[in-house]
Amino acid sequence: MIIEYNKIYAEQVKDLFDELQHYIASLDEEGYNIVGEGFREQYFKETMEEIRKYQGKMFLYKDNGKIVGLIIGIINNEEIDCYNFKAPKRGRITDLVVSRKYKGKGIGKQLMHYMEDYLKSNGCKDTLVGVFSFNITAIDFYKSFGYKRRMTEMIKTNI
Repeated sequence: MIIEYNKIYAEQVKDLFDELQHYIASLDEEGYNIVGEGFREQYFKETMEEIRKYQGKMFLYKDNGKIVGLIIGIINNEEIDCYNFKAPKRGRITDLVVSRKYKGKGIGKQLMHYMEDYLKSNGCKDTLVGVFSFNITAIDFYKSFGYKRRMTEMIKTNI
């Protein structure tokens, strides 16, 4: 069942953030992504501030009383029309996490549909999502929803 975030679930949300960051760190070939001291509290605090600042929502997937997935979306711009860029109002999915034990059960798909509906209902014509390049599973997941690559960042180690 999908519900809107309530502060009674804060610790379970932090658990999911922690699980995601450990996973991303395990994929990072350069080792830049880490789970540093204070990550859990700081990431939660910054995420909640971003949700408040940018008309965001956090939706949770609850299974037998436990939060096993979440999605966060924000609306961080209005329509842009300037000398070098023109874009409609857009939403951004900042986080999507499904606990490892619950993957493959369609929870991520349900959360995606729920968030996309929220963003559309708020006038967003596009939805952006950033994906770590080494997270091939996530890239394939988003492609299945019709997302495509728009920007690519490249890195070279100069050692």
